[in-house]
Amino acid sequence: MKRVRIGIVGVMNRGGYFVEEFHKNVPDAVVVAGMDVREEHLDRFREAVGGDVFVTKDHRELIERPDVEAVVVASPDRFHEEQGLAVLAAGKHLLLEKPMAITVEGCDRLLAAHKKVGMVFALGLTMRYMPMIQTMKQIIARGDIGEAKAYWCNHYVGKGGHFYFHDWHAVREDTTGLLLQKGTHDLDLMHYLTGEFTKRVAAFGSLDYFGGDKPDDLHCPDCPEKDTCPEAQLGDWPRHFQLCAFRKEVDVEDNHVVIAELENGIKAAYQECHFTPDYHRDHIIIGTKGRLWNDELTDTVRVKTRNGDADAVYHIKGGEAEHGGGDPRMCRDFIRAIRDGREMLTDPLSGRMAVAAGVAAHESLRNGGKVVEVNWPAV
Repeated sequence: MKRVRIGIVGVMNRGGYFVEEFHKNVPDAVVVAGMDVREEHLDRFREAVGGDVFVTKDHRELIERPDVEAVVVASPDRFHEEQGLAVLAAGKHLLLEKPMAITVEGCDRLLAAHKKVGMVFALGLTMRYMPMIQTMKQIIARGDIGEAKAYWCNHYVGKGGHFYFHDWHAVREDTTGLLLQKGTHDLDLMHYLTGEFTKRVAAFGSLDYFGGDKPDDLHCPDCPEKDTCPEAQLGDWPRHFQLCAFRKEVDVEDNHVVIAELENGIKAAYQECHFTPDYHRDHIIIGTKGRLWNDELTDTVRVKTRNGDADAVYHIKGGEAEHGGGDPRMCRDFIRAIRDGREMLTDPLSGRMAVAAGVAAHESLRNGGKVVEVNWPAV
């Protein structure tokens, strides 16, 4: 069977994972082209793929190539809308990393473009594919905890400085904020597991640890405090990921709390902190018959019911790969969707609604915690 020929926009970090997965681990796919603005990234891409693979610093050149059937957009968030629209306009299949865009309006433009072309449009909401989350979804569908009425999530981002405050993630212009950039997965799982989208939110947040008065061009290896700073990013990190986490330009919050009402009256709470000592998240769903929750530290899913008839502990296997085993499953599903026309677990509307919830939460917390309504798309 002829393999699906894939181009990768943004070939390092998340893009580097997709290069490895599609080129080596998915039998029906092959990576034939890569785009990045950094020459050193393209050099590593050439080494990973080998041969005379096509490389460019212009995403349009990659998208326009006749030998590229599907495109993975894994560039920084502010480029998702522009590059995703270009892929859809070219009539090619699209796997767009989360978040779908950094504005709701951008998401709606992508939805409208997809409606016109009808190609496969997958979102990088990879946690839906985790064995742990699929187990929770099955338990809810089986009715073990009854009808969902409350949803709580705590996200302990123990390496927040390493991944989110030494580069572009720490600037609103590039992300809108971390409730959107980082929290998209959790907001989406809240929708996915309950089967309901967010109607309204109120949120509070602030920059409590990162940011400060250091120069915006200060890099950790050049800092006189590098040997004592708890957030120093040294070693083999690329230089553009070594900006000081306490620089002046940092303007995204690092500590958040969101309360929300979902459709069907479900009450929800989401907490996200970027300077905790540990790194994991828990999802808790309370229904009319019982409570369901996960424990990433022990790879278990647990059920406690009011009458005890469905109490259980489920030990989860297969979560060793990226994102708890979700990434390879999502990549394979993308190729099957192209081959067989099957629907994926991730869809454009869900991607849009996760962004809408995150954007509304940022609007609320930056305006005194006011209640903000989440609107449905017009298309």
